[in-house]
Amino acid sequence: MKSRHKKLALIGGALAVLGIIAALVLNALNSNIALYISPTDVAAGKAPQDKLFRIGGMVKEGSVSRQADGVTIAFIVTDTEKDITVHYKGILPDLFKEGKGVVAQGRLTADGSFSATEVLAKHDENYMPPEAAKAVNDAHTRAAEKKAEDAVAKPAN
Repeated sequence: MKSRHKKLALIGGALAVLGIIAALVLNALNSNIALYISPTDVAAGKAPQDKLFRIGGMVKEGSVSRQADGVTIAFIVTDTEKDITVHYKGILPDLFKEGKGVVAQGRLTADGSFSATEVLAKHDENYMPPEAAKAVNDAHTRAAEKKAEDAVAKPAN
């Protein structure tokens, strides 16, 4: 084999190895991505059924219930338009409270509730995750538009 052929074979082999490494890294990153989905999108059926994703919004007032074991918790996450029940087994963050922003990562269960593997809470008094804030604002906008449409459709007496 000539030296030129050896160099070409070596370069081809190196490119093949780099391609395999890049494919493995991209595959690992893709499998660890958790998309954010609002409760309204989950109710509309836009949530993946077999993949991890994040759901966020506000913890509905009066919705937190704890089991006797002290680590199994159920609560409702709302974007003020739709509600999703979240079940979590573990220790909640210290800043987790009713009426405050929260993001939970997990999967949908067969009964339509959300089984969380991780719960993240706000970090200061005015913080809400950007995705959750957008979902709440979108829900308020849709509610205002519906109210305006109802007012136009209903004649004043």
